[in-house]
Amino acid sequence: MAKIITRISCALLLCIFGFPNVQAKTYVKVVRSSFFNASPFQSKDPLADTTKKRKATVVRDTMPKNITMGKTTALSSLFKNTKDSLRTRYSRQVPNLSLQQMLKGNVAGLYVQETTGEPGTEQSMIIQGTSAPIFSKRDIYEVQPAVYLNGVHLIQENPFAYDVQKYDYNRIGPATNLLANVDIDNIEAIEVIKDPVSLAKLGPNAANGAIWITTKSARSGAMKISVNSYFGVVPSENVQTVNGVFENNFRAPFYRKYATLANYDSYASFLRDSTNVDYFGSSNWNDLYYKNAGIYGVNMGITGGSERANFRFYGTAEKSASNADATSLDKYNAYFAINMKPFDWMTVSSFLNAARMDRDRNKSLRDRFAEVRYLPDFTNPLSPSADNYRTFLDEYKKAVDDNRSNLLNGSLAINAEIMPKLHFNTALVFDYNEGIRDAFFPTTLMDGVNFVSNYFGFNQRFGINNTLSYSYRLNKSHSFDFILGQSVQNDISKYNYARGYEGRSDFIKLNVVNGNAGSSNYLNAIDNFYVFRYTDKMENGLMSFYASAKYRYKNLLNFGAVLRRDGSSRGQPDSRWVTTPAFSAEWSLKNQFLTQNTFFNDLKVGASWGRSAKIYTDDRFAAGPQYRTEYGWPEEPTIPSSNGVGISRPYNTGWVGYGITLPYSDRLNISASSTVLKNRLTAAITFYNRDDKNQLINIPLSSESGYTSIFKNGMAINNKGIDLLLSAGIIQHKAFNWRTSVNFNYNKNELRALPDGLNELVIGDNKLQVGQPVGAYWLYINNGIYNSDAEVPTNSANGQKLTFNGQPLKAGDPKWLDTNGDYDVNSADKQFIGNRAPNFIGGWINDFSYQNFDLNFNVFFALGQKSINQFDVARYDFANRESRNDINSIKEITSWQTTDNLKTYPIYNAWSNVIPYRADQDLFLESTSYVKLRSVTLGYDFSKANILGKGKKGFKRAYVYLTGSNLLTLSSFSGTDPELVNYTGIYTGTSLPIARTYILGLKLDL
Repeated sequence: MAKIITRISCALLLCIFGFPNVQAKTYVKVVRSSFFNASPFQSKDPLADTTKKRKATVVRDTMPKNITMGKTTALSSLFKNTKDSLRTRYSRQVPNLSLQQMLKGNVAGLYVQETTGEPGTEQSMIIQGTSAPIFSKRDIYEVQPAVYLNGVHLIQENPFAYDVQKYDYNRIGPATNLLANVDIDNIEAIEVIKDPVSLAKLGPNAANGAIWITTKSARSGAMKISVNSYFGVVPSENVQTVNGVFENNFRAPFYRKYATLANYDSYASFLRDSTNVDYFGSSNWNDLYYKNAGIYGVNMGITGGSERANFRFYGTAEKSASNADATSLDKYNAYFAINMKPFDWMTVSSFLNAARMDRDRNKSLRDRFAEVRYLPDFTNPLSPSADNYRTFLDEYKKAVDDNRSNLLNGSLAINAEIMPKLHFNTALVFDYNEGIRDAFFPTTLMDGVNFVSNYFGFNQRFGINNTLSYSYRLNKSHSFDFILGQSVQNDISKYNYARGYEGRSDFIKLNVVNGNAGSSNYLNAIDNFYVFRYTDKMENGLMSFYASAKYRYKNLLNFGAVLRRDGSSRGQPDSRWVTTPAFSAEWSLKNQFLTQNTFFNDLKVGASWGRSAKIYTDDRFAAGPQYRTEYGWPEEPTIPSSNGVGISRPYNTGWVGYGITLPYSDRLNISASSTVLKNRLTAAITFYNRDDKNQLINIPLSSESGYTSIFKNGMAINNKGIDLLLSAGIIQHKAFNWRTSVNFNYNKNELRALPDGLNELVIGDNKLQVGQPVGAYWLYINNGIYNSDAEVPTNSANGQKLTFNGQPLKAGDPKWLDTNGDYDVNSADKQFIGNRAPNFIGGWINDFSYQNFDLNFNVFFALGQKSINQFDVARYDFANRESRNDINSIKEITSWQTTDNLKTYPIYNAWSNVIPYRADQDLFLESTSYVKLRSVTLGYDFSKANILGKGKKGFKRAYVYLTGSNLLTLSSFSGTDPELVNYTGIYTGTSLPIARTYILGLKLDL
């Protein structure tokens, strides 16, 4: 008894002082807790290994057996590499830069959007359909899954910075993808968690799903060294360039058919003089824009130690580059893990992961002027002449655009065996990242005005997780697992941003301020730039308690339950705490009815249901009625305030009242899985239904209230679909093997409810309607062209011609469908058509091996989605675009290129008052379905060959491989790449291409 009391006291002291949870193997038993229990997700393979002996059956690429129950299927034993996990063995040969790229097309139900080929830019992941409308860049932050690294929940950028931005093309700051620091060579497993009970254990953070990353762990034994390296090339693009002759020929039919003398007088000045060699000479800018780029990566891992203490070190340096616009990302990563066993009943484990990323951004005119918010005269765009473009690049060398991100995360953990089968775990986890950007653009690039901006922002997360677990075996038939858990999490996001204009000289590229704190001009610019400053900070606290129980009856039935109580500071005082349950059941039909059947190796069915609370990304909803900085106008939406001067009620952004409660997500999974033919064929199917309810949305208010809108709960969105997994060993022979696997997802999205019983809601050019997908386009239906005034329908009741928003339609105008027959085409005639999100996504992977050779290729697809071709809208709507001189009037240097599959449209009157080439019509709606050959890898393992002779004794593995990526795209889309569509479903044609890459790599294990 005294021994037990002593262990309890030590464990409680460790908890009080914040020691984290750890997990290791004792001499006799495997303690399966560590970071994963503490989070409270458990890993099948312990992170800490403090013994030389290991069970050969341990597989890290699968879900842990002791939490499998409640998942869609018990695939920890059936799909070691094809369940909801990434096949890391083959992914290590592909130079994927980010976590999103690693997972794209490799996991059923996970949709990855890569909107540009520029290295290091932000990318998104959506699991089993979007839970909210995505009508702006900031909306994408609301639907991202949680990402865990060894149990540490990684904090991402907060979208609150968009509050001070006029344009949302890029977030202020470095805007670097924080998940680009994940290095595949240091990863043991990446798993996508979609099961309701597993998500319930992770709590509100994982309401949109979760991605669980497990790094390679420290292990005891002889020292092991691995060295991996690759180098390669990104070949330049072969594009068709054009000059002013092409553009004049394109516009000629419009002028011949419809132009007046006034239209000819306002003809684009840069196209008037055909002798101007800048625009009508050689179009050879492409050799300066598209260039071969080199990429490389080198890393080393060292693992070793004794039974009582062991470690792992990993370091890497990597460069990723694009073949366009001299963009690249350099990243450096260092990882260190150590495990100790001070007592037989206690294990201690910790890891520290640090990374630095430096990004060379593009030279896009749109991105630059969007941040500067100063729009010069765009009458004469960049010319296609190499001489002129070289001059532009020379001037750009005077600019400064430094982007750096630093990341640090880790954990310190302890596991204490209080008594047999009773374990206490405590974990201290943290994550910190900071972004720094310094930018300066000289007067020569800004029409006589220079610009400087400085940004520093950070995000930090700190947490303490505690669990008490107990296993009880009643007899051979009945066993139980119980877990009590508690966690505390604190998040802080903050940024400081300043932008300045009209510096005295282009040689002064810093915003120098008065550093005297006693001065009345403290932090004001010293006789230089005219400066605007912005700062914001958000905090969030999350306290959680939970209990889980699992019952097993023989090897036939599993039942599980989880009950949580979570409290968030981003909820209002009367609704901060939410109670959520989850349940699961699993039945082995093989062991129940087919024990003598040799065809089925396994056959299981299961069901699970769970509810998860959702936490707002913005803390404003916790405060109730409030004041905000909203003085401004459309061209300058945010004017800084000081000491309360310049603040007002949120008249323009929406009233926040009391009674706002936290939203929640209900998930139901019904699944079946089977393995047959001596494990040669495996299959699993999951039917899922997800309801995201009580969500907050901004709805209009009457003008008499003084507010444009009000935030209210009540929006509900449903996603239902199927995840299908198939894997087969087609040929299994000693010399030759072929294995193929397919993952497939079908998803249907539907808006189920709006606040106050509303049936529809218009948000800008978008519309939400109950019963429709939230990603559906709301467009005019175009049925052709009126070739004469006589073809325009006439209202027999009053003799009036058909109108468009009150404007009479004439010859040369589009035939837009008058749906309601009132002889006025307006927003009431718009229809829902197409969807931004695909209906079907998936991937197909094939592995071949012959003696020491292996060949792998990866195909992925997305089918059913559509997009608005804004690039074609801009080309055909030249009359309005060039006369407005706004951000949409910018012509990038890439506008001087064309493709063979350009789509043609009717020749409307481009000067008509009805704006025939408007974007909100189905004329420009195109299918962006695609099938892509993602990668092909050919490798040879020298360590298995006699070619090395006796020398091979120094190598446990010597593997050489050649990989090609992004090799082929099949699509009917008329643009350059159907993937290069932004989050709102718009193809602008300005994104950098996702380029082909070829690398040669070497992997050595010593």
